[in-house]
Amino acid sequence: MTLEKLQSNLGALKQKLDDAKAVTILSHINPDPDALGTALGIYALLVKDKSKKVEVVNVSKELPLYLDFLPYFKQVKHKIDYPQSLIISCDCGSIDRLGFDLSGREIINIDHHQSNTCYGTLNFVMPEYASSSQVAYKIFKSYCQIHSEAATCFYTALLSDTRYFTTTSVNHEVFTTASELVQAGADAADVAYHFTQRRSLASLRILESALGTLELHEDARIASIVVTRAQIEASGATMPDLDGIVDYARSLATVQIAFCVMETDEGIRVSLRSKGLDVSKVAMAFNGGGHKVAAGFMLKQSGLQETIDTILQTIQTLGLINEKKIARY
Repeated sequence: MTLEKLQSNLGALKQKLDDAKAVTILSHINPDPDALGTALGIYALLVKDKSKKVEVVNVSKELPLYLDFLPYFKQVKHKIDYPQSLIISCDCGSIDRLGFDLSGREIINIDHHQSNTCYGTLNFVMPEYASSSQVAYKIFKSYCQIHSEAATCFYTALLSDTRYFTTTSVNHEVFTTASELVQAGADAADVAYHFTQRRSLASLRILESALGTLELHEDARIASIVVTRAQIEASGATMPDLDGIVDYARSLATVQIAFCVMETDEGIRVSLRSKGLDVSKVAMAFNGGGHKVAAGFMLKQSGLQETIDTILQTIQTLGLINEKKIARY
């Protein structure tokens, strides 16, 4: 997004927010910390304006409980109560992943996925940014003062989507943003505690079970992991407990691409990770999306082994595994 376009959009955003009588803030199905942190950060800012009604909504009934320390976490609803509200979507690459019929609604689209379809009335899509919360912080600090509640939410999202500031998206501006958020009141030590010291027992049980399915392909350059409904039920895990399992496969020294195939009620959910190779190409081949090194998609009608075979064939067809260079995440 050019500076001129950004300034134009910021002016339009201010006008739409000033005119709105009600605002609904949405994030994608099965929200991760970036999606939820961005949404709650914006909610924390807008809820102070008593001239309008504001709600924060996610269609998924199961939210990551370790994020319950975030301000206004308990305010997240699962249905939209304001039928004519201005929609703000957070960290969502395509409108269908919001889970609601938004026909005819004005949408402010805030995201950092390169595969975003720009479905909004206004699109603040900045793939060069490390998290959607960094995008939200940049645009909302020109609209209002960022107080400690919003700063906590935005910082939490930034910490998560940079994998504790270890991804290749981390640069000087990321640390500047983090510093400004801490100065605004985010408690970095407290946020880190909730990420590292509050795992559920079910998350460890499902991790143990999933790692038992790990297989290596293509001379150990590709790793796959399977999570079945039976494993999920036996462990007592919820969807948030499954977050990050695929990263264990990617951590193997020889692995360039890792993927996890998971049975859900909606179909087979696939998460892809790499050490620099563009797995978003694989996801987009199945109408999914994401980032170069972290992407995903859903298959409605497919078996687990069929899905694994299809992914391996797609990686070969795209020529990804033939690339020699292995970059950092």
